[in-house]
Amino acid sequence: MNNKKHWENVFATKTPNEVSWTQEYPKTAIDYIESLKLSKTANIIDVGGGDSNLADALLDKGFLNIWVLDISAAALERAKVRLGEKASLIHWIVSDITEFTPDIKFDFWYDRAVFHFLTDDENINKYVSIIENAINPNAHFLLGTFSENGPLKCSGLEIKQYSEKNMKDTFQESFETIKCFTEDHITPFNTTQNFQFCGFRKK
Repeated sequence: MNNKKHWENVFATKTPNEVSWTQEYPKTAIDYIESLKLSKTANIIDVGGGDSNLADALLDKGFLNIWVLDISAAALERAKVRLGEKASLIHWIVSDITEFTPDIKFDFWYDRAVFHFLTDDENINKYVSIIENAINPNAHFLLGTFSENGPLKCSGLEIKQYSEKNMKDTFQESFETIKCFTEDHITPFNTTQNFQFCGFRKK
């Protein structure tokens, strides 16, 4: 089963309470975005956003230019249904992140738990190249992956764990590190997953 089929199946068969990544409110992302004091017209993308609640929260905060990218069309359809009429205010993109060629530049790129599914050097390098080209100079990037104390798999797939050092080293050529931290995520079934986050700024 290829990646797209895998994720379409997950979102077609499981509710938000049956998948580990669900957050009732995306506090980490919103707190970080608010700390940057971005313009309400900033171009913001949630990579692997699926049916997450970040788009809703950004709309509530008054942001006007929001993109949500996911490999799963079913995930985005669920988000659209939840948002109702507000769904028309979001730019929805169905794409594998390693094949994404944006036609605009972003001011903020958020990725919580997509990057760690890229386990081989070729796809990791593709991702680094894509984000280098996709965001504006001085734009910001917040990345979250499973830490070295986190799970080894997610949704039945192998992942690549990151330490703060590994994450910084991966993006050091084009990005300066602003802030790194770890965080425990409590899943809907009351297990704990430890995440490594780093915030970067494009040089």
